[in-house]
Parts: sequence; C-alpha cells; structure tokens
Amino acid sequence: MDVAHCNLEGNADAVEFCPHDSYRHVLAASTYTLQEGEQPIRAGSISLFNVGADLGRLDLFQRIETAGIFDIKWNPVGDSVSPLLALADADGYLRIHGLESCSDEAQGFSLREITDEKISSSMCLFLDWNPSATYITVGLSNGSVAIASIGESQLETQETWKAHDFEVWTTSYDIHQPQLVYSGSDDCKFKCWDLRDGPSKLAFQNTKAHTMGVCCIAKNPYDSNSVVTGSYDEYLRFWDVRSISTPVNETSVCLGGGVWRIKFHPFVAGLVLTACMHNGFSIVKINEDKTEVIETYSKHESLAYGADWHRDKSFHEGKRNSTLVATCSFYDRLLRLWMPESDLQDSML
Repeated sequence: MDVAHCNLEGNADAVEFCPHDSYRHVLAASTYTLQEGEQPIRAGSISLFNVGADLGRLDLFQRIETAGIFDIKWNPVGDSVSPLLALADADGYLRIHGLESCSDEAQGFSLREITDEKISSSMCLFLDWNPSATYITVGLSNGSVAIASIGESQLETQETWKAHDFEVWTTSYDIHQPQLVYSGSDDCKFKCWDLRDGPSKLAFQNTKAHTMGVCCIAKNPYDSNSVVTGSYDEYLRFWDVRSISTPVNETSVCLGGGVWRIKFHPFVAGLVLTACMHNGFSIVKINEDKTEVIETYSKHESLAYGADWHRDKSFHEGKRNSTLVATCSFYDRLLRLWMPESDLQDSML
C-alpha cells in the first residue's frame, strides 16, 4: 500500500531510516548525478525527511548539496549519544555528519558535517560501520578496501589494501565477529578478511558461485552462521560460514534482477528486503533450507537501488502488524514510502 512519495531532484541511490530511539522518524536519502561535459561533474545531495507520526506524511526539512553520494549509513545504536550519518562519495571522501538539536530550525534538529577523510583518489562506493561504531570499512572503485577509525569526532585511515581486481561494490563487518570484514566486487569474488593481523589477511574467498559481480553482502543478525550475498546475476545466496575457510552456499533464489541491496527486517527473523535493480523490490522469506518471495513492489519505473525498513516497533505491533518501507530508484529520482500487503509476522508461522 502506497503511503507517500517525493522527487529527490537527483538520481536516487540510497535511503536509510535512523535507528536511534528519539530519531526513528528521520529518513535520509542520497543522490548521485553525473553531469556530462568536457569536465564531468559528479554532483549529489543528502535529503532529510520527517516521517509523520501518522505515517502518512513525508516532510522534507533539510537538503545538503554534496559531491555524488554512492552510499550512506547511520551509526549503529550503542554507546553513541547521538546519531551520525556516514557518506561515501565520488570524490574519494568518507564524511561524517551529526544529527544535532537546533533551536532555530522548525524541525528542532539538522545535519552538520563534523569530520571528513580523503580515503583515496578513487571513488568511495560503499561503507559499513562496525558494531561499536568505532571503525568504518569502505569499498573503493580501484578494487581496494579501506578501514577508517573514528574517535572524538575525527576520522583517520588505518589501513588500505588491494582486495579485488575491479570495483568493490560492497564491504561489511561481521556483526558477530567484528574482526572479520567481507567484500564483493565486479570480479565476481566473495571474500572475507581477518583484521587482527595487519595488513589484513584473507580468511577465505569464493570465486565460482557468482557468475557476475557481487553487489551486496549482509550478515544475518538472527543467525551468527549465516551470510547473504546479492549479485548482478540476479541470485540472492545464503551462506553457512561455520567453517570460515570453506563457506557453504546452502540455498539461493533468483529474483529476476541484479540484487543491489539487502536489508534484514529489524524485528522479524527470516525476512529480507531486497532492491533488485531491473525488477523492483522484493521481500524474501527464509525458512530453514527454503526461500521464497512473498511480496514484490514494482511502482518504481527505474533502477531499484535503495531500500530500508522503518524501525518503529510500536507501529509494527499495531493493527496491521506490518512495517513501513522506504525505497528509491535512480532515473525516476523517486523516494517512495509503502507498507507491504502481506502480514509479515504471519508469513513466518
């Protein structure tokens, strides 16, 4: 069921609901627009929205013009007293913005850049926070992975290494074993790195399962042995990494479009939201060794790139027993809010 939509006035590629308790109504969306010419310009923006208490409103309250943005992530909830939004941009910078209270703003808060770090002369394509929000891993267009530390509002690059032959579209921390970092690339390789010994050591790699580039990797928050990958080859794959040297691909499902993003449901184990590029968005149910698509959303008319679940548990436990979803697509420049038609809790029974 459609709730609201907004034109972002730029090619939309990422959306993220803030996970922090007092700010779960805040939604961030980013854009990347290539302005061609003799000297091409990669421009972008960050837009902040207030998702109204009745969930029928999508109010823009701040837009910041930036370099082209490939990825954004809020810091995980933990010891941090305030929300931080990390940006990976086309100029090779990792930037951190803080969400701050501000008495002269109608909404009461706004984003302000607090630090940045030039990671590379190549483009920063993807980022992920470690569980304690003290480090960030960054995937680069030159095939490298970088690790940056953040302390006292300062970023510092700790390590950069050549991880792949082509663009690193995804890199993520293992939330159960944060000394491990996963990476995936246009070279079709899925790799895992052990950060305990510098320079980072290869823990494993799979070079055969993905027939096209690896676009996204997500650790299952409900199962410490399960990792999920998405690929241009249209398959969502579920891996058992109990034996870290030889991960087992237990099951997979074809989603009919390149799998660009994966988001596990914040409250319901076994539900995954996916952005499928040329085939809209899908909600996939994982049940034992079986996977199935329980719902698709095809209201976007362009590349399906950004997707996230709303984290308001009180709404999830309401009459609909559902969850608000934000999605965005590239060339139609649209951000959409919608609610799945399926009863997601019942789907797991």
